[in-house]
Amino acid sequence: MPMNRSPAEQIPNIADILAAERRIGLNIRKTPVISEQLANNILGCELWLKCENLQRTGAFKFRGASNAIARLDESGTTGDVATHSSGNHGAALALAASTHNRRCRVVMPENSIKTKVEAVRRNGGDVVFCKPTQQDREKGLAEIVAGGCIPIPPYDHADIICGQGTAMVEFSDQCENLDIVLTPVGGGGLISGSAIAARALIPAATVFGAEPLGAADTALSLEQGQRVDHYPVDTIADGLRAIVGVLNFKIIQDNVDRVLTVSESGITDAMAFVWRHFRMLIEPSSATVIAAIIEHRKVFEGWKVGAIISGGNLDLENLPFKP
Repeated sequence: MPMNRSPAEQIPNIADILAAERRIGLNIRKTPVISEQLANNILGCELWLKCENLQRTGAFKFRGASNAIARLDESGTTGDVATHSSGNHGAALALAASTHNRRCRVVMPENSIKTKVEAVRRNGGDVVFCKPTQQDREKGLAEIVAGGCIPIPPYDHADIICGQGTAMVEFSDQCENLDIVLTPVGGGGLISGSAIAARALIPAATVFGAEPLGAADTALSLEQGQRVDHYPVDTIADGLRAIVGVLNFKIIQDNVDRVLTVSESGITDAMAFVWRHFRMLIEPSSATVIAAIIEHRKVFEGWKVGAIISGGNLDLENLPFKP
């Protein structure tokens, strides 16, 4: 990576992601890849799911958090860490920090899902609530960092992006000759890391993202040719409510073919579809990839599709569909 910018601002390459894979390999789970013929028949494509809902802490976020903490150790940087999160990154960073004898403070929106707040605390994190806006999340984190904690952003950081990209490295080994790869889009950590890895390891594949219409800031940013920093968010997919990161958007512009938007009803229907055919309960953010295939059928019809199921942390007492 270029040396004239800080590590957080540098755009990673495949060598950086492969280095992250070696660095975190003993700490993360190599999650399975599954397919189901009946589901394929209904969707009209050959679908393979990378089950990051089975990752430690229940989401892909543990990959990036583990890499970020390991990089602090490598550089000799001591101290406690802090972040802002709707839940999954907070829980992942709390666990990664605790295994390296660091404390972790997590700024969370006051409307965060109860089970995700509990997960942060269960994994050793201290929760600080804020109003449910991007600006308040960032302000809360800045105040904690001013008190001496090391900031570990949830997505807009090279070390996080490299860690998330390891999921696609695994996927490319587990499932050959994918025509399309597809991930959810929120802040952009997963899709940017996945896109870099896919371009290097599956160069013939088309790279798509899936984003709720109620949080479609990335799709709008691509349409306008520049990152938008405000969007009226209204979606059940709580993990995708963040505005796409600066570094992430640059990577998406250069490496992602298209971001497909999906409806709220489509997300709920997709959650039910995955339960019905794969017997997995996945969170709404994860379901966006299935919703994208259902609502944009012609885009995927006849192709071999690899989709990352990003997480399985949801409120079981308030499921948006009846199992």
